[in-house]
Amino acid sequence: MKPSDREEVRWITPGAVAGLIGVMVLLVPGVREFFIHQGDRWLYVLLLSFCTSFALTPLMIWLGQRLGFVDHPAERKIHREPTPRIGGLAVYLGFIGSVLINSILADWMVAILIAGSLLLIVGIADDVLELPAWFKLSAQIVGAGLVIHTGKVLTLFPSGPLGETLNTLLTLLWIVGITNAFNFFDGMDGLATGLAILLSLFMGMVAFQTEQPGLGWLAVAMIGAGMGFFPYNFRLKGHALVFLGDGGSTFMGFTLACLAVKGNWANNNPIVSFSNPLLIFGVLVYDMIHITVERIATGKVTSLKGWLDYVGKDHLHHRLERALSSQQASVAMIFALTVCLGLAAMVVRKAETAEAIMLLAQAALIVIIVTIMEFRGRPAHREKEEAR
Repeated sequence: MKPSDREEVRWITPGAVAGLIGVMVLLVPGVREFFIHQGDRWLYVLLLSFCTSFALTPLMIWLGQRLGFVDHPAERKIHREPTPRIGGLAVYLGFIGSVLINSILADWMVAILIAGSLLLIVGIADDVLELPAWFKLSAQIVGAGLVIHTGKVLTLFPSGPLGETLNTLLTLLWIVGITNAFNFFDGMDGLATGLAILLSLFMGMVAFQTEQPGLGWLAVAMIGAGMGFFPYNFRLKGHALVFLGDGGSTFMGFTLACLAVKGNWANNNPIVSFSNPLLIFGVLVYDMIHITVERIATGKVTSLKGWLDYVGKDHLHHRLERALSSQQASVAMIFALTVCLGLAAMVVRKAETAEAIMLLAQAALIVIIVTIMEFRGRPAHREKEEAR
């Protein structure tokens, strides 16, 4: 990018000024106490994380242009103009700032914040240096191990040496899998950020309904930080001004996955408890399974290293974009599917085991229908039909 182009970028914008004023007002002594006294601590967390992210994102755009932290167009990428890719740092600062100022610091929260910060740094380094896939995976495993070390694991299997081992492995697979699945969805304007907002919304609703305020406040902090970044990342007219980058998407995916592990989704019923986050994160789980099976079946990957290194345009948003001929329609479809599965998760929380299984089966049928629709919309399939 030419220096003259960089000089046109300004970080002092009306949005940045408005967000900064909001932050200053919220930090005035007594304002936080007012919200807490009114029983609206969640609203304070939401506003602070939103204003911080909204104010800092223009600065990230300016820094990205200034320092050359820009994502350039390429064959496997959808965008057509060089775009700054350190916007995730604004989301991170909005999230962690609201958490620290509100002293939301239980032991398990500290572990998530430390591990998430580690992955943010590794992700930003990857954006700049293009780190090998095995290194990033190793960092994710270390981060997940730190959270698991605090005793936060999924409890699908019964207690006992074997059950505890399986629960630990399942938790590791969940955190690492969701982290990477979410990172893969950072491929269209507004998609990953919107997904983070929706996933956090459903987790926050369950958290407050089940009297888990700590979990709820973290979910709200993610909602606010995502909302502050979203207007710069998704615009109805024109391309995104900034991307999350690997740092931002990895941090958000990891944090959301850990919140799902922490949540107490149902009492004394491991099937129902595991079904809840499985439905909320259903789109991510479905896409990860789909691409893995398809890549192996078609011979695109034949080893773990090949799977880690493979980069393609075969994710759900890519397939829907080809079927619907519109990026906006693809994003809207994924959001609608996420809401549909999230509503099912709200219902399954109070369901019995048999009802939970039926809701999971219904979710599976929904994604099968989507798979059939997007498959029939693929160019190769259309050409075959037209030739008949």
